Amino acid sequence: MSDLFTMQDPTKQYPRPPFPPQPQSAPGLAADMNPKPDHGETSYKGSGRLHGRKALITGADSGIGCAVAIAFAREGADLVLTYLPEEERDAQEVVQLVEAAGRRVVAIPGDLQDEHFCFRLVEQGRTALGGLDILVNVAGKQTAQKDIADITTAEFDATFRTNVYAMFWLCRRRCRTCRRVRRSSTPRRSSPTSRRRPCWTTRPPRPPSPPSPTRWPSRLPPRASG
Repeated sequence: MSDLFTMQDPTKQYPRPPFPPQPQSAPGLAADMNPKPDHGETSYKGSGRLHGRKALITGADSGIGCAVAIAFAREGADLVLTYLPEEERDAQEVVQLVEAAGRRVVAIPGDLQDEHFCFRLVEQGRTALGGLDILVNVAGKQTAQKDIADITTAEFDATFRTNVYAMFWLCRRRCRTCRRVRRSSTPRRSSPTSRRRPCWTTRPPRPPSPPSPTRWPSRLPPRASG
């Protein structure tokens, strides 16, 4: 897609299946996909709505994180991007796009499952850009299994550390920093239910409630819930 402002038939704007099989081991690279995903590289046009802002984006190498980075940069924000070290090739393409938009960008690879890395990430980003106004939690982990019995404890733990713990660690550190400098901006979550409020009163995001013990078995296969 090359133009967001001209009426077009959405069924003809993008490549259509069937696509060739192209399995990749996790975490995978967008650069190796065919066709290559469209993150708005040629279509998104900014209008300065984030001029002077400074944002930290997790999972910024591809997918939603990449699209957010492109949009934020073209809206005028300076960025801190984080991603896994194995995703460096994708991340460097995003860095080039942000720099082409005339914005500052700091790339900090690492694993969000590490609490200490989350702490360092916020501090390094704040120091490099002279502050942080926006936090965008995009990075996530999902492992597909055919049966609940196939999910290992290690997979379960890694999923929660990436999707829930990391979001809490980053928001907690960001809010502590915000209290210290008394800025008026708000840490942002990748959730449509987020609300604007002064950041020194913003509460860390509440993790999703687990299924009730009395209801969860009803969602399992008969042999598991019988």
